[in-house]
Amino acid sequence: MKIVFKNIDKPEQHQIENYIKSGGYKALPQALKNYTPDQVIDIVKKSGLRGRGGAGFPAGVKWGFVPKSTAKPKYLCVNADESEPGTFKDREIMEKDPHLMIEGAIISSYAISAHTSFIYIRGEFTLAARRIEQALKEAYSKTFLGKNILNSGYDLEMYLFRGAGAYICGEETALLDSLEGKRGLARVKPPFPAIEGLYRCPTVVNNVETLSNVPDIILKGGEWFASIGTPKSTGTKIFSLSGHVNKPGNYELTMGTPLRHLIYDLGGGIKGGRKFKAAFPGGPSVPLLIEKHLDTPLDFESLQQAGSMLGSGAVIVMDETTCMVEAARILVWFFRHESCGKCTPCREGTMWLHQVLDRIEDGQGRTEDIDLLLRISDNIGGKTICALGDAAIVPVQSTIQYFREEYEYHVKNKKCLTRTQAPFN
Repeated sequence: MKIVFKNIDKPEQHQIENYIKSGGYKALPQALKNYTPDQVIDIVKKSGLRGRGGAGFPAGVKWGFVPKSTAKPKYLCVNADESEPGTFKDREIMEKDPHLMIEGAIISSYAISAHTSFIYIRGEFTLAARRIEQALKEAYSKTFLGKNILNSGYDLEMYLFRGAGAYICGEETALLDSLEGKRGLARVKPPFPAIEGLYRCPTVVNNVETLSNVPDIILKGGEWFASIGTPKSTGTKIFSLSGHVNKPGNYELTMGTPLRHLIYDLGGGIKGGRKFKAAFPGGPSVPLLIEKHLDTPLDFESLQQAGSMLGSGAVIVMDETTCMVEAARILVWFFRHESCGKCTPCREGTMWLHQVLDRIEDGQGRTEDIDLLLRISDNIGGKTICALGDAAIVPVQSTIQYFREEYEYHVKNKKCLTRTQAPFN
């Protein structure tokens, strides 16, 4: 099995000459000259490619929702606002192999008949932004962008837009509001962006990793990609491994690879030979996995059966020294800080969760506080416009589910059961 991102670690791969030497920009002329937009969509549908940003929605199906005949312009927006804690896969693609993402975005724009595309990048990604700016100039110079691309009759302008560091703008409709020059706030859906997105026009928003799969799918066929992984979770996935492991980093794995293989065989096991305690398999927005889940395959369906989700693929590992109450407090603080404040349950609820967790950690907790945390969480989950509220309660619900005894120990003994250590140290 060939790895999709096989060239990302080649020296100076961000330069267009090296990208072309390693096979880059071969899929683009094939898509423009050999396939109609609908045929490109069909190829991606056959591949089974699902969104790599967290939702896991089939990319080809999403593209197919865009109206075929409309007087309005259509847009493709690249979601490069990678802000989920523990996730750093998109940043590496943009820094080391930006043309891979750009080629995928051009093909995807062609598939939905869009003539304008935006790359919305997280403001803190200064190196990635510089690399993309240079890559766009190089792509224009080679007529891969602009008017009459490769004499195909297809026109596409692509622009880089730098965000201002708001986590909420990773949500596609908040991203669109930010692109329009507004404060990034999630929109009520429906209408969905494919019908009414940027400037109230049909828009597709795709993640960096998702689009970076497209060139190889066009070159090798949808069936090739579908033959990798599992029947419903096809292809490969980049997992950002961090926390208490000896070899943190990005690992591209076949979908369905067991969690144990990632942590122990590739990640070198737990630091200091300590015992594995828990891990977020897709960032702190998804429920924890514990020791009994170590052999769970890393794919959409298997993780759902285990009571979690694939999410962004950020595997944050915690060892036996981690205080789960403190871990929950840190993560709830993050979500509280990043809430846009539009929805009352999220705006007020995350503040209350953090206050109660502060009280427990400071030795002032009450026995009823544990159930109070769950009641507050119940009043947030499913009651907000976007998924930030649902994400904010995950660290609380998940740590109480598996480590309630630590909360009870905090309340009863006014101190921590383990040596307090944040999951990111």
